[in-house]
Amino acid sequence: MEVGGIQALRAWRKRQSGTVSLVPTMGALHSGHQALMDRARASGDSVVTSIFVNPLQFGTDEDFFQYPRPFETDLEVCEAAGVDFVFAPALGEMYPSAPEVTVSSGRMGAVYEGEARPGHFDGVLTVVAKLFTLTAPDSAVFGLKDIQQFCLVKRLISDLNFDIELIGLPVVRDADGLAMSSRNEYLAPADRAAALAIPRALDAAAQAAADWSPSDEPPTVVERAAKLVLDPASDRGDLTLGYLSLVDARTFQPCAPDFRGQALLLVSATVGGTHLIDNVPLEFVSSP
Repeated sequence: MEVGGIQALRAWRKRQSGTVSLVPTMGALHSGHQALMDRARASGDSVVTSIFVNPLQFGTDEDFFQYPRPFETDLEVCEAAGVDFVFAPALGEMYPSAPEVTVSSGRMGAVYEGEARPGHFDGVLTVVAKLFTLTAPDSAVFGLKDIQQFCLVKRLISDLNFDIELIGLPVVRDADGLAMSSRNEYLAPADRAAALAIPRALDAAAQAAADWSPSDEPPTVVERAAKLVLDPASDRGDLTLGYLSLVDARTFQPCAPDFRGQALLLVSATVGGTHLIDNVPLEFVSSP
């Protein structure tokens, strides 16, 4: 396994004759990231994993400087996953100066996580575009926990004509159901217990969707089921709900009362000061 910055990456890339699959990360790797690398290994002859904490996607009051950076441990995870090249550029390599030209995430990037974290997705798409240009991958693997990010990267590839196959990996969860995230390590035991209300709420919504009748309004049915779990009166500890919304999986617009098709239930919450997101795909199809 090779490790390096931009010049080392370019030299390595020129030597590759087969297909290359990219797994972009900000480090603090866990088994969810390893699952992404395993999927990348299945789709490419060589795997590149990037480790770069991107300042453009952090707000002024967010945790850029506190974000975990266990670099040596991350390299061990990459080695175990069979990664061929770890792209770990210095901040000054990626941004020699404050960038004047960046990528706009548009309307889809201004809602939900984009509304809660203004400018976040502009920063994400800017660094992803740079990573695509530098690594020239044939495919890229992203986790579906960050489903809004995935949908925006899909539009980035389409709108800017990147010749890259985008692969989405379903949400990887710990044994207790909590979606894996590098930020989970911020959770104290009591916070983690409170955070388990999030996957329980999604499970309740999925059950409501399975029991849905065409005479019912999908948003009302599933959001009500989830809110019963997340209600302030329930025993959920220090959890503050950010948003809970059923959206059209194609447009990220809220589902109309008569919605039919593929949907996503999005949820965000702050638990003990830690921002968490999750989602579940749902389908509403009238019987013939």
